[in-house]
Amino acid sequence: MINIVLVEPEIPQNTGNIVRTGAATGSAVHLVRPLGFDTGDKMLKRAGLDYWKDCEIHYWDSFAELQSLYPDGEFYFFSTKAQQSHCTPKYGSNVFLVFGKETKGLPEQLIHDNYERAVRIPMIADTRSLNLSNSVAIAVYEVLRQRNFSGLNFTGHLREFDD
Repeated sequence: MINIVLVEPEIPQNTGNIVRTGAATGSAVHLVRPLGFDTGDKMLKRAGLDYWKDCEIHYWDSFAELQSLYPDGEFYFFSTKAQQSHCTPKYGSNVFLVFGKETKGLPEQLIHDNYERAVRIPMIADTRSLNLSNSVAIAVYEVLRQRNFSGLNFTGHLREFDD
């Protein structure tokens, strides 16, 4: 199982897109309060389309609460302040990919306390950051790539094209 953790997400469309990624990849989504939106928000539902019912979603009052319930979890913290590429770790079977809010990222203390598991997605210098939902997709698919895309369907949705 891949666990996607969003710490205090602010933009409903991003969270909706991330839920869609979770549903398409069999990943669970963990939302850490406070949220910057109401989960009944029409924009949130529209971005996730009808995928909410197909995704395992958990709500937490704090990151510490989540982390204490998964003491054996492998938590990786995505930040532009990290030095290690997101492709460097060998992700295990109980992985938690942790992302911060869109405007500020993860709290600096959290990154500092977990620096050996802090990772970044490489990008051109002077680029502030990638969109949160894009970052989550990149991270999830790196874990899936390392697992040889186990459990994902490569057939059934292919269509032939005429020359």
